[in-house]
Amino acid sequence: MNNGKPNWWSRPSTTPEAARIPTPPSADEADGDFPLPAPQPSPGPQRTDLTETAPAPEPQATEPAPEPQATEPAPEPPAAAPVPAPAVELTKPAAEPVPPAEPMPAPAPAVELTKPAAEPTPVPAPAPVPVAEHVSVPPAQQPLHAPDEYRTPPYGEPGPWAPAPPVQRPPAAVPPQAHHHQPHPQAPLQPQPQAHPRAGTAPWEQYDPWGVAEAGVPSVAAKKSRKGLAVAGALVFALITGVIGGGIGAYVERNGGLTTVDLPQAEAGDTGRAPDSVAGIAASALPGVVTLHVRGNGSSGTGTGFVLDTKGHILTNNHVVDGAASSEDISVTFSSGETARAKLIGKDTGYDLAVVQVIGVSGLKPLPLGNSDNVRVGDPVVAIGAPFDLSNTVTSGIISAKERPITAGGEKGDGSDISYVDALQTDAPINPGNSGGPLLDSKAAVIGINSAIRAAGGSGEGEGGGASQPGSIGLGFAIPINQGKRVAEELINTGKATHPVIGVSLDMQYQGDGARVGEKGKDGSASVTPGGPAAKAGLRPGDVITRVDGQRVHNGEELIVKIRAHRPGDKLELTLTRNGKELTKTLTLGSSQGT
Repeated sequence: MNNGKPNWWSRPSTTPEAARIPTPPSADEADGDFPLPAPQPSPGPQRTDLTETAPAPEPQATEPAPEPQATEPAPEPPAAAPVPAPAVELTKPAAEPVPPAEPMPAPAPAVELTKPAAEPTPVPAPAPVPVAEHVSVPPAQQPLHAPDEYRTPPYGEPGPWAPAPPVQRPPAAVPPQAHHHQPHPQAPLQPQPQAHPRAGTAPWEQYDPWGVAEAGVPSVAAKKSRKGLAVAGALVFALITGVIGGGIGAYVERNGGLTTVDLPQAEAGDTGRAPDSVAGIAASALPGVVTLHVRGNGSSGTGTGFVLDTKGHILTNNHVVDGAASSEDISVTFSSGETARAKLIGKDTGYDLAVVQVIGVSGLKPLPLGNSDNVRVGDPVVAIGAPFDLSNTVTSGIISAKERPITAGGEKGDGSDISYVDALQTDAPINPGNSGGPLLDSKAAVIGINSAIRAAGGSGEGEGGGASQPGSIGLGFAIPINQGKRVAEELINTGKATHPVIGVSLDMQYQGDGARVGEKGKDGSASVTPGGPAAKAGLRPGDVITRVDGQRVHNGEELIVKIRAHRPGDKLELTLTRNGKELTKTLTLGSSQGT
């Protein structure tokens, strides 16, 4: 049969019946429609099975089927839902050949062929087919196919691709003898969803992928939405590319290219240094150098000191700890960062030296003491201190001069706080805070105690020296360690230091070259102490001393410095001028208690 579906969708009932299925015309004979071929003469009755049925009982005697009347089919009521149709056997006498029918319309579900009408009318629902003499009803209706998970319709039901309602076209005339069977869809056992879900249907309805009623036809709103999304996407893409491009440009401008810069560098090597180098000296001496913070009398200051022995004695300048009223005012910080309180052991203004001691600190590393008499001008030296409270600062230089007579202090006005130093001069940078720190030779031995600097714009000695611009200009001065050692031992042992004296009063206002012995003493007493070293050597008032042990002196301060560079009991050879004559006198230095 030809119901608008491919033949292979139908299951042939029997082999003879399948053989009698007409072959569709070729593409040359029809334009895509299946023409209804003319019936062929048949020697016997024909039977068309619409469904597979069980074997029917033998037919009874039949009567010829009534001829179809040439009248219009009676109008039928409106089409209802398809109902199951019984298996029908149609038996009809052979008919005369009829001319070929016109091509049928495009495949569509359930198209009824009727006689030509005056005007095209809607196709009515299928009409009952005249029943032959023998009707066979199967005992029970069974579907030919099991339910198809892809919704393949059962035998006799319109195919899934039916896109539209039946085409309204006048069909070709069919002779009365032609056997025409209107297919009746076989209702499935289970209700099937509609083939083409419409827009707005409930979300639980079955979606039919074969439906084409609305598929693929986007609405105007959807087109506008897609266009807007495309524009937005283009803007976002342009923004992102602009940012990335700007970043790449900045990177290229900064680094000169897209490649990373890998600078050459020396590999890690030996970090050890020679013991006589600045680094070697610093590494050896730093553990024995300390920073002192002192508070008292409404002021505070910072200085430096170094460890003398394992008992905790530390040597520094007097002007560093002079403001401390008690031991609670002195704090000592080691290079390792450990801090401890220190008590004052002794101090001396004339030498500008002091000794403090820390208690309960272990692991102390005393610095070795050198010999300042062996120092020569040009020898390399290293200074360690805390300039401007920058602890563990290391500077280096050379010995610029020896036996440089300097005086420091004098703030009290009566001269009691003036110190006289026969100093070592160095160009190693020394600044406020370096006072009391060690000056080291190439063997990391202490050869001096940094005490004073000469500042630009000032004429005084000492740390700052009353200058308008305190700071190092390469003129630093250190107390020779030979003098410092003697004074430190006296301060540790007795708490006081002794000063060598010659027993005279000097005229500090004398403008000539040399140190002149005054006519009268300070309080009106004799200028030459009776029974003193000078009196025993034969010195008189008015004598001008020009040399001490052959070294020239130009004023009274230099004479004091040269004398204090010695110990009490040392013998000195003095060269003097009296009444225009040069005389030489030898004396033994006396001793006085320092303050």
